[in-house]
Amino acid sequence: MSYPKLSGEEITKRGRELYENSIRSQVELTQNIGKIISINVETGEYEIGDDLIITSRKLQSKQADAPIWAGRIGYNAVYAVGGTLIRTAW
Repeated sequence: MSYPKLSGEEITKRGRELYENSIRSQVELTQNIGKIISINVETGEYEIGDDLIITSRKLQSKQADAPIWAGRIGYNAVYAVGGTLIRTAW
């Protein structure tokens, strides 16, 4: 059995930092708003698509134990349970 190298908190921290500091300006384009972005927080490699599972699996096909952070481009969360997604300003 494989154990994560990073804690959930560290994956979240690194994922948000990568997105905000180096990826957001490249991907937050009109055609990508609302799509899912999955980021390998070790390599900075990312996949964009309509499905969280598919984008994550594409990254895992390159590195099986990839620590992945995901977000919805242009929004504050991937999913809203009992609430609404809030559009972030850019």
